[in-house]
Formats: sequence, structure tokens, C-alpha cells
Amino acid sequence: SSGINAEWPLRPGVRELKDHIEKLTKLPRAMQKLMFKGLVKDDTKTLKGLKIGKNSKMMLVGTTMSDLVAVTTKPTVAEIAETGTSAPKKEPISKQTLHKKVLDKGKPDDIMPGLLGVKHALPSTPLNGMCNKTGGKVRLTFKLEEDSLWIGTKARTEKIGMSSIRNVVSEKIESHPEYHMLGIQLGATELSIYWIYWVPAQYVDGVKDAILGKWQTFF
Repeated sequence: SSGINAEWPLRPGVRELKDHIEKLTKLPRAMQKLMFKGLVKDDTKTLKGLKIGKNSKMMLVGTTMSDLVAVTTKPTVAEIAETGTSAPKKEPISKQTLHKKVLDKGKPDDIMPGLLGVKHALPSTPLNGMCNKTGGKVRLTFKLEEDSLWIGTKARTEKIGMSSIRNVVSEKIESHPEYHMLGIQLGATELSIYWIYWVPAQYVDGVKDAILGKWQTFF
């Protein structure tokens, strides 16, 4: 662990402080947990309201995007190199080498059925059987009463506040259009997108509704 010394006015809220920490550490706001006399749960509170003063110390706990993806499988040297390679802008996302490598493995055996041309509300059970870019199994649990999304893998479950998610993008898988690849952007740049593959098409709009609200623009 390491310390961060920062001067910060007491009037702004916790959300602004987390944005500042993201700039300093590259740790997405959605993956940050601040501790000051316990977990700071309300991002709208001001530092003054939390009784934080000069020389106060807060504990930062967080998971980087690379850690979240790598908990199930260590990336190969080739995958690390591809992560930093910019693909042509006009190329479909699913055709980019990094994603194509995942999709070429085919559908997971325990995947949920995908349906074309229909939109279903999110089921009461988690969306499961999907995978991340390393091939690790992923499940999505929507805790709407807590306004949070749980991204679960075999190794851990990461709980993310809906308001901390910057964007959600999706693209159908050309070889299996009844499924999509879905990107959840947790930080300020596209490098912070957590990709999930083989999401049933009938639930994609429901996922976007739940995270971004009804009035977001669909991709």
C-alpha cells in the first residue's frame, strides 16, 4: 500500500474527491471505496459534512480494471500487448483481435438462451453463463433496491454503484446475433470498459435501462 498526500477544499462532495483520486491513481471512481470512521457510502456528502479537517487521513480501497479481469486467469504476453494496441476506428468491435479471440472459442456450454427481435425485462435471477475477456465466467446481479450492480466471477463479487457507471455499450455478435458483447465503462476513458461476452440479446436494453435510466441513447 502507499499514501497519497492531497490538498482538497472541504466544500466539494465525496464524488468530486473520487474524480480527483481517479486522475491521480487511474483507479475508476466506481471501483473506489473510501474509509473514514467506517465506509463512506454517500458520494453526495461534503468533506466538511463528514467532519474531515486539515491533516485528516482517509483509507482508499479499490480494484483496478486489470485486477478485476485477471482474478480468474492471468493474461498472456500477447493479450497484454493487444490491450495497448489501438484498433481501427471503423472496424466492428467484435472484429478487433482482442474480442475475436474470445468469440472464436464459441458459446459457453451453460449460456442462457438468446432471442432475436424481442425485449425482455431483466429476470429476477442473475444473468449468468457469460464470460470476460480472459474466458472467466461472469454473472450480473442487479440489486435495484440498493442501486447497485454486482459483477461476479468465480473468485470474487465486485459491488458497483449504478451512479458510478459512466456508460454501457453493446454490439451484436455477427455469427450469433441472438447474443451481444456488452461493455460497462467504469472510468473516464474507454480503457476502463469491462467487457462481457455472450449476453442474451433480449436482455441488453433491460441492462442499459437499469444502469443508465430509461432516457439513455441505445447503441
